[in-house]
Amino acid sequence: MTALPVENVQDYPRPPALEPVADRLRVEFGGVTIADTTRGYRILETHHAPSYYIPPEDVLMAALVPTTRETFCEWKGRAAYFDIVLDTRRSRNAAWAYPAPVARYAALKDHLSFYATSVDAAYVGEILVTPQPGDFYGGWVTPNLTGRIKGATGTLHW
Repeated sequence: MTALPVENVQDYPRPPALEPVADRLRVEFGGVTIADTTRGYRILETHHAPSYYIPPEDVLMAALVPTTRETFCEWKGRAAYFDIVLDTRRSRNAAWAYPAPVARYAALKDHLSFYATSVDAAYVGEILVTPQPGDFYGGWVTPNLTGRIKGATGTLHW
């Protein structure tokens, strides 16, 4: 297993950087691998754990149901949300995508990102991720990250 390089989240840029990910990204829910790619992207933003995006071709789209939730990111544009539904299990607003991102982030069009809190497991390579603190941001925390990660109580507006 290859170790991820040490990264300090305080060194990530604003506006956020978009970069391809060479590592395998995988998401599991209800005993099923619902996303699996080596063609993903990640967003790196100051004080955030990276958010990972998986192309729709590498996602079990039949398990995703669009919801009415929408949010607006000052950098990427309007985000649409999806429930994950498999058999009798439902995870509400567990994934999001940018159907029409601004030009700088055009590569993210329709790629899916998953909240680690809303799935059974998410991996970068063979590393099981932990969710970014709090219930607002969807970053994936890996052991190589240093610095203060936003999301916990008292960190939302800095």
